[in-house]
Amino acid sequence: MSDTGPQWSGRERARTAAVVMALWVALLWLLEVVDVVSGHALDGFGVQPRTAGELVDVVPSAFVHFGFAHVAANSVPLLVLGFLAALGGLRRFAAVCALIIVCDGLGVWLIAPAHTNTAGASGLIFGLFGFLLCSGFVERRPMGVVVGVLVGAVWGGSILAGIAPGQAGVSWQGHLIGLLAGVAAAFLFRRPDRRGVPAG
Repeated sequence: MSDTGPQWSGRERARTAAVVMALWVALLWLLEVVDVVSGHALDGFGVQPRTAGELVDVVPSAFVHFGFAHVAANSVPLLVLGFLAALGGLRRFAAVCALIIVCDGLGVWLIAPAHTNTAGASGLIFGLFGFLLCSGFVERRPMGVVVGVLVGAVWGGSILAGIAPGQAGVSWQGHLIGLLAGVAAAFLFRRPDRRGVPAG
């Protein structure tokens, strides 16, 4: 999948990606303010596994957090990884995020421990990490490879720790599923190789 229409300059893409991610993170903070003011009414939008009525919360759960510390921990990685992913085009970025969020939410619904409530953007963050780590190699784009290596060097340790089972209060299942969904997205939404295509 690739964006069509007018070709944007690198600066325009960067500006748009920055605005999109700034608004996304601002929305998460706004929702947490609403949650606190409402007596944590939004916590019910988390996913409780294997309950049919909870399937409607698969997408909303990625936007709800359990306290300001939770949303703060997710803000910087989401802002940076989302910005880097959005530089490749907003249509593809939207498709990648949608795939990760839906797969992650469904996976949590299927395999998370009983009597748990899972929410937060960390599944998406792990998915964007997997996407950025792999997409440059999948598309054989040198700059993408460089980005993937840098992303792996900065966040690789945290990602490995996040998928380790047995951490209290941490959904390693959601992290792992998000990561795998991001890797799958790198293959499903890879940009076509236009090298060698005749101009006329």
